Amino acid sequence: MLARSLPHRALHSLAKKYGPIMSLRLGHVPIIVVSSPQAAELFLKTHDTIFASRPKLQVSEYLSYGTKGMVFTEYGSYWRNVRKLCTLQLFSVSKIDSFAPMRKEEVGSLVQSLKKATAEHEVVDLSGKVCELNEETTCRMIFGRSSDDRFDLKTLIEVAFSLAGAFNLADYVPYLGALDLQVRTRRMKKCSKALDIVLENIIKEHEKIPSSGQQDRDTDFIDTLLSLMNQPMNPHDEQVYIIDRTNIKAIILDMIFGAYDTSAAAIEWTFSELLRYPQVMKHVQEELERVVGMNRMVEENDLAKLLYLDMVVKESLRLHPVGPLLVPRESIEDIEVNGYYVPKKSQIIINVWAIGQDPYVWSDNVEEFYPERFINGNIDLKGRDFQLIPFGSGRRGCPRMHLGLTTVKYFLAQLLHCFHWVLLVACSLMTWT
Repeated sequence: MLARSLPHRALHSLAKKYGPIMSLRLGHVPIIVVSSPQAAELFLKTHDTIFASRPKLQVSEYLSYGTKGMVFTEYGSYWRNVRKLCTLQLFSVSKIDSFAPMRKEEVGSLVQSLKKATAEHEVVDLSGKVCELNEETTCRMIFGRSSDDRFDLKTLIEVAFSLAGAFNLADYVPYLGALDLQVRTRRMKKCSKALDIVLENIIKEHEKIPSSGQQDRDTDFIDTLLSLMNQPMNPHDEQVYIIDRTNIKAIILDMIFGAYDTSAAAIEWTFSELLRYPQVMKHVQEELERVVGMNRMVEENDLAKLLYLDMVVKESLRLHPVGPLLVPRESIEDIEVNGYYVPKKSQIIINVWAIGQDPYVWSDNVEEFYPERFINGNIDLKGRDFQLIPFGSGRRGCPRMHLGLTTVKYFLAQLLHCFHWVLLVACSLMTWT
């Protein structure tokens, strides 16, 4: 059932019958599915330490350099060191904000291309344009330059995504892994080798021409990590981990997987809902006209004042979370949660999509796109309010949240500020304002 349908919807249907904490078994692995805010709080806050680890999946071995990154790494001192390094050196507010001029440049280029298309009455694939924009900003932020066809990175990332998201029999029936019945092991090895070649070439270029000696590219994440290479991640920790080349590659892959497609998907879903609900789009544009005016482009420092746009993004992430199921966690010991026995090595799956569909939380119009539902509430996206946790919560909450929200809000604000959009049958019509 789960393999043939959308898993988050299939699990939601089962949860309606069996409850918000549901036990399944896939092969040899016990699975606990969590589908309500109250249950999510128990696993992600009350007992967060017990459920802070990750299961060892085959994809993490091949596409995370043996779990040397951050996302798939088991809970322990190594993970704490890597997360601290990434939080302070790569995902701090000041670091993300330092790329604001680059994002402004890329968005400005997109706006100009759309204006030209509008003047010449050309058909535009907006989804494709948004994906290209997200790819360009991601590559410039991580690699310090635009995407490069020489490496065909986009194709490799798409293959890696498909492998990571597919059901892998070897993860649940280990003795079948050696047979490679789904041919996934061979594909993962091939993809891993190709990705390693690309990353090695890019790192070598950075070592050959450091950012200080090349004026036409930004100081990027690879520059930052290379400046820390061969140094201890945390010299004050009992167990010292040295940053080496493999660590850098694993961290870079985590960042690519986390940013390459997620923001673009969130923008597409939000735009789709705005076209379906023109009155909501009108409210956003009225706010933009009031806060920003029509004599200049939107700046990132305007985003904090765009309160209605913030509600629109929240509502979009409620209905269409980019990751409907959070990355699985794993229990590190036996525990009883709310009367349920959860054995050690159980996988915990948080159904974020189901939580966003809970009528006891969101009322009867749960399927309607209605941003005003957030007017009188203080629900945020930081993982504190378990009614809305698209970025997860607790120790394993997504450290890239600030980057993701900034990207989504800024791109949306600019497109809605510069153009009027109207849904005509199965396509949208844009006019330059």
